[in-house]
Amino acid sequence: MNANSTAAIPIARPLWRDRALVLIGIAMSAFNLRTAVTSLTPLLDSLGQTFGFGSTMTGVLGMVPTAAFALFGVITPAIAHRLGLERTALLSMALAALGLLARAFVGDTSMLLLTSAVALSGMGMGNVVLPPLVKRYFGDRVGTVSTLYITVLQLGTILPALLAVPIAQAAGWRVSLGAWSLVAAAAALPWIGVLWMERFGQSREAKLLARAHDRAVTADDAAPELDAPRANGRVWRSPVAWGLTLMFGMTSLTTYSMFTWLPKLLVEAGGSPALGGSMVALFSTMGLLSAIALPALAVRIANPFPIVVACGVAYLAAFAGLLTAPMAAPLLWVALLGLGPSTFPLSLTLINLRTRTPGGSSRLSGFVQGVGYSLSCLGPLLFGWLHDVAHGWALPFAFLALCLLALLYGGWLASRPRMLEDTW
Repeated sequence: MNANSTAAIPIARPLWRDRALVLIGIAMSAFNLRTAVTSLTPLLDSLGQTFGFGSTMTGVLGMVPTAAFALFGVITPAIAHRLGLERTALLSMALAALGLLARAFVGDTSMLLLTSAVALSGMGMGNVVLPPLVKRYFGDRVGTVSTLYITVLQLGTILPALLAVPIAQAAGWRVSLGAWSLVAAAAALPWIGVLWMERFGQSREAKLLARAHDRAVTADDAAPELDAPRANGRVWRSPVAWGLTLMFGMTSLTTYSMFTWLPKLLVEAGGSPALGGSMVALFSTMGLLSAIALPALAVRIANPFPIVVACGVAYLAAFAGLLTAPMAAPLLWVALLGLGPSTFPLSLTLINLRTRTPGGSSRLSGFVQGVGYSLSCLGPLLFGWLHDVAHGWALPFAFLALCLLALLYGGWLASRPRMLEDTW
């Protein structure tokens, strides 16, 4: 029996009916949740030469995404409570667009850090609000819409990595970094439409959207109409929350370490910067495959821990290949490496599958992403520091192998078929 069978299961209705604009908003927002990361990492070597920074600052720049995601994982539920989920989604895309645009005009390393942090603050908000938005408007289609938005998120991770170096070579690094601000600005438009329809719209879809919002408010959703978020327990007391946090955090630590250092590893092994960018894109592409498959699979399996174990095996094989013979079969090693973070879409899907209400989903999403990204934010910096200390890659990969043990333990806790509200 499915783990969420104890909760009332909404009757499924056509995906587009009466909520098409929300679906477009979720999909477009998801596309923009990683563009600030993978549009930058393939250019870090050349930007280091331009601005005069080395490995330490490269590690700091690699740490900024997870640090921003951690901070906004903690504070976004309070922001969403005050503004509402839809307004918070709009704010997230506005901040992402502003930061990405400003980053194209920086003149030194400190401004590169600051503008990246602004863009990533918006993306950190988006990380948190998308799962409860899915729960609010698509409670009857959680698996389908989770698959959609995680798939689009992966596309937004792949394309910047693939295009960063070619655009920089053709038009300069400023255009390469700044072009993605247009995509973020476009993603704000559906949320403007949703807010207008819920407040002023007279169409059937507008009335049904407003009614869905009102029902969610009375069902303990994160919304400004409530005096305070009602909670029957403390998220941090739940083994479900800590298991998801460990799995999510260690996946993120490994992923962002690889986003930051995989290009340099391959260049040191004799590859070109373009190869480094294309391998980051391949790494993300494998995540796209798991994003398509994992949410739909997770809703059908009571205990998905065997999937977590398979991801661990893929990680270990990739680490061994990249460490011992990186240029012998880089496509194979990076493909295996990209299968490991299948625990990322699994974690996001379990946020909804292990909760009964949008309010529970919002609080669990904020806790998992806030604490999980806090655990992971030092990963890129430590990975680079260990490389400098050891003058090689063996010690950094040993560090990732230890983190993998924590991931497996977290996956075991999170995969057990029980609900957050029963354990807090």
